[in-house]
Amino acid sequence: MVSARTSASSPPATPKLGLRERKKLQTRQAIRRAAYRLFAEQGYDATPVDRIAEAADVSPSTVFRYFPTKEDIVLSVEYDAVPAAGLRARPADEPMVESMRQVTVEALRGLTAEERGELVQRVRLIREVPAIRGRTAENAARDAAMLAAVLAERSGRPDGDLELRVIGAAILAALQEAMLAWVEGGQDADLEALIHRTMDVLARGLTV
Repeated sequence: MVSARTSASSPPATPKLGLRERKKLQTRQAIRRAAYRLFAEQGYDATPVDRIAEAADVSPSTVFRYFPTKEDIVLSVEYDAVPAAGLRARPADEPMVESMRQVTVEALRGLTAEERGELVQRVRLIREVPAIRGRTAENAARDAAMLAAVLAERSGRPDGDLELRVIGAAILAALQEAMLAWVEGGQDADLEALIHRTMDVLARGLTV
């Protein structure tokens, strides 16, 4: 998924980071950018962590302090996969599919060119690297539970409700398929249009 730093309802701004937090963020970003550059040049499996550390001008121990595994460099991002704040800012009586559509599209519009490039690389790696695919499945279960929790708040149903879990899992799986289709097509299609098409499928009840 993509960042949901903004939403149609404009949730409160994130507090400004202190100097220490900014430096940590800069280090994380430097490591990730170096890794993506090397992955593109020589492949994921052929890129050891010590080479990433060298390219980022940090020690291997620093890389592992920020990213416990190499897969985490790809899958750990500076935002929540489930945009809980954006969803909570949507009207409570709005269908969750529509709420998710809106926060996802807003997030896509807010991406910089560099962030968009990283999104492409991330999706490609999820598609091509078995270890990353496996971790993605683990993360998807966690993210679906987070989305179900937001649904529970909006609906008044109990946490763990089966229908809410199914809805959350379906939405996230559908969005991932839209991202995969976009990357597999060489990004020729309009990603925002793909998101709308995907959410339309869910909204009409999975009919063909």
